[in-house]
This record gives sequence, structure tokens and C-alpha cells, in this order.
Amino acid sequence: MFTTLVRVVRERAVGVDRMCWAESTGRMDVNSPIISSKGPMARAHALCGRFRMERRKMATIAAAVLAVAVGYHVVFGANGLTVYMQKRQETRVLKQQMAELQRDNDLLTSHVNQLQNDPGAIEHQAREELHYTRPGEIIYTLPEK
Repeated sequence: MFTTLVRVVRERAVGVDRMCWAESTGRMDVNSPIISSKGPMARAHALCGRFRMERRKMATIAAAVLAVAVGYHVVFGANGLTVYMQKRQETRVLKQQMAELQRDNDLLTSHVNQLQNDPGAIEHQAREELHYTRPGEIIYTLPEK
């Protein structure tokens, strides 16, 4: 009894004929009993059905546009894949430069340690850069080619 009452209330609220309710496909047919009836509620319901279908189409289109926009942003946006790849390349280049500078720094540190601890290294550096000589030595400078 209660389930029959619920079905009748549902059918009247939706405006669907009892025979057509079980066969409903979700789309509005031109020959459906709702459209053929002349009541103002039936016409209003038919209009709402069309509006629902248009709303579904618009929602689908809006979702597709949103998905394309998100995809574009993921690839080309401020933090997209292209920027990510550029940053990775830049990181590789900076790591190589850092490794070269670290090698240079290690060489200079060892040279400073030699100059601080080895008097022979100081003498060698003075002879090379300042052209110092010991008494009795003669320096010959050759022209550069």
C-alpha cells in the first residue's frame, strides 16, 4: 500500500504517465503523453525537460573546456612541465659549474697550504712572478711568439 502511494506521488510529481514511467529513456519524445496533453503544467514540464537537456550539454561542454584549460596550465603554465624541464636543465648546468668551482677552490687551497708551509714553494713563486734571482744568476727573457 505504502509503496504504491509513493509510486503514484512520484509519477504525479514528475508528470509521467504510469505506462510511460517504466519505459522512460531520459529524453523527451515528440509523441510522449506529456507533450500531447494540453495542460499548462505539462507544457511547463516539457520545457523544463528541454532545459535540463540543454543544461547537461552546457555542463558537459564546460567540463571539457575546464579539462583543456587545466591540461594547458599543467603543460605550459607558470609551474608547468616546460618550466619544470627548463629548471632541471638549469640545475644540471649549475651543478656542473659548482663542481668546477669546487675543483678550482681545492687547487687554490692546496696552493695556499704549500705557500704557508714550504719555503721552497715561496721561493719558486717569487722567482716566477717577480723575476727574483740569486746572486750570480742571469735571467734571459725570450720574446713571445
